[in-house]
Amino acid sequence: MTTETETLCPCGQNDREHPHLYTDCCAPYHQNIKTAGTPEKLMRSRYAAFVLGEYDYLIQTHHRDYLGDLTVEVLAEHTPQWLSLQVLSTQTKGDMGEVCFQAWYRDGNNIDAIHECSQFVQEANRWFYTQGTQKPAIYPKRNDTCLCNSGRKYKQCCLK
Repeated sequence: MTTETETLCPCGQNDREHPHLYTDCCAPYHQNIKTAGTPEKLMRSRYAAFVLGEYDYLIQTHHRDYLGDLTVEVLAEHTPQWLSLQVLSTQTKGDMGEVCFQAWYRDGNNIDAIHECSQFVQEANRWFYTQGTQKPAIYPKRNDTCLCNSGRKYKQCCLK
């Protein structure tokens, strides 16, 4: 998949003062130029891969012992409209890591999130996703900033 060089990276590292362009942020991971140095960077690059349809990268960064029957074709079957990523917590202890996050998406007229605490393991200086524990989504309050990064209040944007 090709992405314009001026596109902001969907991984959520963007902020108003220092926007992260895809070509400088997650593209080097997706193109196997760089490897993610932390579980959080791997998780963010995996989220960006879901958004951009970089399914080969998702397979490559999924630990082989936990891959099961997951294939590029299975990943491509259901593609919601991804809205944003919220990293809630991250921790690393030696070669093990955990990242808890919410990945917001729109599926038809419904907005929902994958709220997961993902486990990661490092082997040969590379991080791999192993498995995750699903949790119920924590929705924003009506007056919170909208989860789609529009800058508007949730009640005036995606809650409608």
